[in-house]
Amino acid sequence: MASNGSNAERVNPVLRISQLDALELNKALEQLVWSQFSSCFHGFKPGLLAHIEPEVKAFLWIFLWRFTIYSKNATVGQTILNIQYKNDLSHTQKYQPLSKHQKLWYLICTVGGRWLEERCYDLFSSFQLESFYRTKHFINFVAGLLKLCGLLNFLIFLQKGKFATLTERILGIRSVFCRPQNLRQIGFEYINRELLWHGFAEFLIYLLPLINMQKLKLKISSWSLPIAVFSKSENCLAVHCKECSVCGEWPTMPHTIGCSHVFCYYCIKSNCLFDMYFTCPKCGTEVHNLQPLKYKIEMTEVHTL
Repeated sequence: MASNGSNAERVNPVLRISQLDALELNKALEQLVWSQFSSCFHGFKPGLLAHIEPEVKAFLWIFLWRFTIYSKNATVGQTILNIQYKNDLSHTQKYQPLSKHQKLWYLICTVGGRWLEERCYDLFSSFQLESFYRTKHFINFVAGLLKLCGLLNFLIFLQKGKFATLTERILGIRSVFCRPQNLRQIGFEYINRELLWHGFAEFLIYLLPLINMQKLKLKISSWSLPIAVFSKSENCLAVHCKECSVCGEWPTMPHTIGCSHVFCYYCIKSNCLFDMYFTCPKCGTEVHNLQPLKYKIEMTEVHTL
């Protein structure tokens, strides 16, 4: 039904979500057009467009209206989604394009209404006369009433599925599909795979904090490097208290846990606080009694190693 020659065909109703998507696409297009137009004046004096901004915006929206609603009976967002406006006042199921009066009133209600709102706001903010205050209150009352009517219209639209905006309901213009919609073949394999992966990821996020990774790492290292196969030099270092059994460095404030191995105080204390069942990574002895060494280790002994 993209042309008038297909008037004999019946129209297809448009989904609510498609009508709302078309409105959002129209807003995004307007913002894009205005940002591109205003960027052309970045090199000029700041505030050059501030005084005539409502008029400039109105001119741009009229330009868009001329090549969308007036010529194609559809906005840019509707064209992308295969939608166009139908004259719903004809009381027929056949497609009827918008009349010129409907197109002009659509321009007045959309572009003219926004221009009047912005220009009145600038006008009333500049003058402080009492008569302007009364007019301002009246216009604010009318604007609030229109917004309330727009809210009621939106609630009716959610129930009926027709006339997404108050302007469409007043003018009697309805969104219909340009061409019949084909059934969409939806494959759920990708969705199932994503759901499975997200479920597995959430399970890992819940499980990993419950695993003592440090203890598991020390346990595996004790299996792969048992004390029986340690070299003679390593055994001598452990016996003579020259290295920490956790970090392998010279022990700082050396302490013991009841076995023949030595630990830095901060290494053994942090591990005990983190894991109350901490065991020696060398021999597997549990922490019975954390005590400092009874004798001192002279730093000069390091050079004798």
